[in-house]
Amino acid sequence: MSLRTALAWHRPLMIVGVSCAALVPLGLLGVLLDPRVLLGAPIWLKPTKFAVSIAIFCVTWAWLYAQLRERRGRARTAFVAGTVAALALAIEMVVLVVQAGRGTTSHFNMTTPLDSTLWAVMGGSIVVAWLVTLWLTAALFGLRGLDPARSLAIRAGAVLALVGMALGFLMTGPTPDQLSDFQGIVGAHTVGLPDGGPGLAVVGWSIDGGDLRIPHFVGMHALQLLPLLLIGLELAAARVAVLADPGVRRDLVATSTAGYIGLLALLTWQALRGQPLLAPDAWTAAAFGVLVVGVVAGAVLALRRQPVPVSRSWRHGR
Repeated sequence: MSLRTALAWHRPLMIVGVSCAALVPLGLLGVLLDPRVLLGAPIWLKPTKFAVSIAIFCVTWAWLYAQLRERRGRARTAFVAGTVAALALAIEMVVLVVQAGRGTTSHFNMTTPLDSTLWAVMGGSIVVAWLVTLWLTAALFGLRGLDPARSLAIRAGAVLALVGMALGFLMTGPTPDQLSDFQGIVGAHTVGLPDGGPGLAVVGWSIDGGDLRIPHFVGMHALQLLPLLLIGLELAAARVAVLADPGVRRDLVATSTAGYIGLLALLTWQALRGQPLLAPDAWTAAAFGVLVVGVVAGAVLALRRQPVPVSRSWRHGR
């Protein structure tokens, strides 16, 4: 597939996605050459990570829009929604780069009038992006003619991605320390400790406290991971006879979706209680164990199901 073909999916989304992808090597160069550090991390690392995430988001939704256009006619309203999302994400990326260049934080920063204005602009763009993504997700439920497993993977992934985006709003409230001693910052991603402590390599997630970026990240990328699982099942169906049954693939995707929901809830619960990802308490560990057993049991049952006639109406768009 050529770049020209991909650009035709949804040109505004693809332009923003490709532009963000082009920023990634520049951001990595900045990490190597700029010695400045902010909150314990190289100052250009955060814009680079956001460039990767926005590029993935834009390309994924551009492809999904192409499916909407193909199966629902011109889908003009969906094109407008995608264009608004692309513009909102481009604004967010610009603010991230500007603030990194100025040597200060972009999120939660109300230290000066300029910082407050830029944070307000970014916050507004994030809200707009979420709202139009909500509309696009609703439009996906109007798709017809898909294999049942593929339909479930796309729709469930989109809904969970919306939930993951919404979890980001948990970071925007002031912490008790900020309320008692305002220093120009309102909001934090670390729970139980100030932002900027030791973190995991690359992602920077706190290793000493809870971190709301973890469920935010996991939720957002359900839109890629669940469809990728489905693609893996479809490819394996040529060699594994049981996976040739559409009902088995559907049940495996349903089991995976249930497990993903459970994992997202567990990670959110863990973060809100101030627990580091790699240091869960007994309750968190037990809940994770129950979740794993449930997913494995569901997968085994799906693989052992008796073949039954499955409606093929999806082939004809009904």
